Amino acid sequence: MTLRLAHLSDIHFGGEHRSAVGAAAGWIAEHRPDLAIITGDVTREGSETEFIAARRWIRSLAVESLVVPGNHDTPYFSLMKRLFAPWKRYERHFGPVSPSLLRRPGLAVASINTARGVQLRTNWSKGAISTGQVSRAVRALAEAPPGALKVVACHHPLIEMIGGPMSGQVHGGHEAAVALADGGVDLVLTGHVHAPFALPYPGGDGHTWAVGASTLSVRERGSPIGFNCIEVDDDIVRISALAWSGSHFETWRTWSIDRRPKPA
Repeated sequence: MTLRLAHLSDIHFGGEHRSAVGAAAGWIAEHRPDLAIITGDVTREGSETEFIAARRWIRSLAVESLVVPGNHDTPYFSLMKRLFAPWKRYERHFGPVSPSLLRRPGLAVASINTARGVQLRTNWSKGAISTGQVSRAVRALAEAPPGALKVVACHHPLIEMIGGPMSGQVHGGHEAAVALADGGVDLVLTGHVHAPFALPYPGGDGHTWAVGASTLSVRERGSPIGFNCIEVDDDIVRISALAWSGSHFETWRTWSIDRRPKPA
């Protein structure tokens, strides 16, 4: 049986591409993926009205969804709120930002929050990940049934997209990538850079891959507006970056990844 995931990111309600967002919901209703994974930046400025719109749209989807926060999901223009209550609005609408594990037949997804309200660097929008976050995710996914696809969902790419339009510059990112690869994670789904990509992680056995999604907002960065369809068989993961044509979504780029061999 093929497992199908819709991987969306950076919808930026308040600055969403309305036609593309509506069509994405239609695509999901038609193709019925097993899960929609949304890797952060559901809002543009972290305002209450943006969260209400984001929650309404996500709840309207025809399938179950998993959402993780991004840097835009903090109160973007309030340093005090980012400092003392960065996730109050997000958690009101989408629940705790603390790590979670979703398990479904053939699938286990661990969420990690790589966004921070403030940091000791000028560009606080970049990512950060701790060894504790990584170790908790690896331990949780280790309990998945044999053969299940092990996925980590977070906002910032832990390794940089080659030739990407911007960087994640994640504190602890390289070390986290190696640890997730050594821990047998299959896919790490991210957003932030507004461009789709698939790259192998360093370390491990070569079967851990970083997968980035584009944006459904008007903030294009050289790649088409769109999202990913991920289809998983016993031996292969197929990733299709779907691009908005102005009237519908069509395949723009594809990757085929060999899955980790099953233990003898």
